[in-house]
Amino acid sequence: MMEIHRYTAAYHRDWNDFVNESSNGTFLFLREYMEYHADRFTDYSLLVYDDNKLLALLPANRQGDVLYSHAGLTYGGLIMTTRNTTVQVLAIMQLIADFLRKERFVKWVYKCVPHIYHRYPSEADLYALFRLDARWVGCNISSAVQQANPLRFRADRRSGMKKAVLAGLQVVETTDFAPFWQVLEANLQERYRVKPVHSLAEIELLHSRFPDRIRHFVTLRGDEVLAGSVIYDTGIVAHAQYTSASHEGKHSGALDLLYGKIIGEVFASRKWFDFGQSTEEMGHYLNEGLITQKEGFGCRGVAYNIYEIDL
Repeated sequence: MMEIHRYTAAYHRDWNDFVNESSNGTFLFLREYMEYHADRFTDYSLLVYDDNKLLALLPANRQGDVLYSHAGLTYGGLIMTTRNTTVQVLAIMQLIADFLRKERFVKWVYKCVPHIYHRYPSEADLYALFRLDARWVGCNISSAVQQANPLRFRADRRSGMKKAVLAGLQVVETTDFAPFWQVLEANLQERYRVKPVHSLAEIELLHSRFPDRIRHFVTLRGDEVLAGSVIYDTGIVAHAQYTSASHEGKHSGALDLLYGKIIGEVFASRKWFDFGQSTEEMGHYLNEGLITQKEGFGCRGVAYNIYEIDL
C-alpha cells in the first residue's frame, strides 16, 4: 500500500540515491543543492513509498497554504524512474493531491522538468496533471542547441568570433568566480536593478559541493575578464546558468568566442546546450532582444511549463 513521508534528514541517503538513478532528476534535486537556501524556503518535500520500496520523490516547499514544487528551483515536479508505469504515476499524483488536501493546502503549483533533461521519457506526470484538472498557468521559453545536429551560428555571431580571435582574446576555465561576478552584478544592476539569484558566496559554496557539475568559463584580454558563463552540467544538458559581458566584452566578440568554445568544443558531447529562459512574469513577457541574441548561436525554443492544481 502506497504512503507518503515528509522529507527529514533521516531520508537523506534514500533521497539522493533515488535522484541519481531517476529518469528525470538532475543534481539540482540532490539535498546538498536544494538546502543551500534552506533559510529562504520551508521545505515540504515528499517521498512516496510502497511498503519499504521508494517509488517517487517530490521536491517541494510550503508558502502558507500553497505547495510549490519547487519555488527555489528552475524546474521541479515528480521525480521518477523507468520502473514507474503510467498507471502507477496516476495513482501517485492522486495520492499526493489527497495528502495535500488533508494537510489543508488549497493549491499545488507544479513546475515540470523540461523534456531535454530526461534520461528516459518521463512525462506521465503531464497526463496525470490533465486528469487532475490542472490549469496551465505559466510557460517560460528557453533556447537549446541539439548538439548532434547543431544549427550554424548566425553571420554576426561568426563575425564576432573572428573579431575576438584577431584581438587575441582567450577562453579559459577557472574556479575564481569573483571577477566575473563583478561583471555580472554590474550588468544586472544597470539593466534591471536586480542582483544575481546566487550571491558570490553561494555560487562558490555550490561549486565546492559540485565541482564537476558547476563549471566556470571566462573570456580574457590579458588578465581582464571581458565575459563569462557559469555552466550547470547534468551530463545530458549543459545549461548556461549565468552569462554576462562587460561593455568592452560586448563590442569585442568576447561572448561569441566564449560560446563558440563551450558549445563547439567543451560540451560538444552533451545531448543539449540550454541557454536558459528569456521570459519573465510566468512567460507573459518575452525579452525579444535576449532571445534573438541566443538564437544567433543556433538554439531554438524549449518550454518550461507551470501548472496549478486547486485542492
